[in-house]
Amino acid sequence: MNAKLNAVLAAIDIANRADPTLEADETGTEQPEAYLYGVRMTSELDRLFGETASDVLRIAARGQHIERWLLKRAEYAQGRAGYLQWRRDQGQAHGARLAGLMQDAGYAQEACDRVGVLLRKEGIKRDAEVQQLEDVICFTFLKWYFGPFAAKHPEDKVLDIVGKTARKMSDAARARVLSEFDLPVPLADAVKAAA
Repeated sequence: MNAKLNAVLAAIDIANRADPTLEADETGTEQPEAYLYGVRMTSELDRLFGETASDVLRIAARGQHIERWLLKRAEYAQGRAGYLQWRRDQGQAHGARLAGLMQDAGYAQEACDRVGVLLRKEGIKRDAEVQQLEDVICFTFLKWYFGPFAAKHPEDKVLDIVGKTARKMSDAARARVLSEFDLPVPLADAVKAAA
């Protein structure tokens, strides 16, 4: 990795280590939630796309939830409309924060603007990098967060979420999900139906 990229990733990690919410990592060690999420996103990005990922994609993956705790969901209206507004505002805030870190590290304005495009998912299904980020997000969810989610929700909601997640993924990512995850038949069928 180059010095600029290393500087931005380190700055993201410093910011996200301030997350007051802790979560146990794979060893059982408590970590700040946003920091752990960023590390997991980078791990999946490396596994799925290796060295082909651009600096902007690497920064977007590591910083997708940068300082997420600062915009509290409880400060928005209940229901879907409030949730969607909160998500839009998060995307704007994360894009601006990452662009500032990138500027500080010496990235060109075009790259700083581009990271916001990825985080706001502008051009999903049409823009290859936006789609790559979405695939990484979906794999990260399925690998680390789906099990705890499924344990807390009824089967019909779990099926709905799996279907929605699969629809956001590329065809190649859906095929990998089916080959890499041992999904029960109803969940595998939901992934297949999303094609």
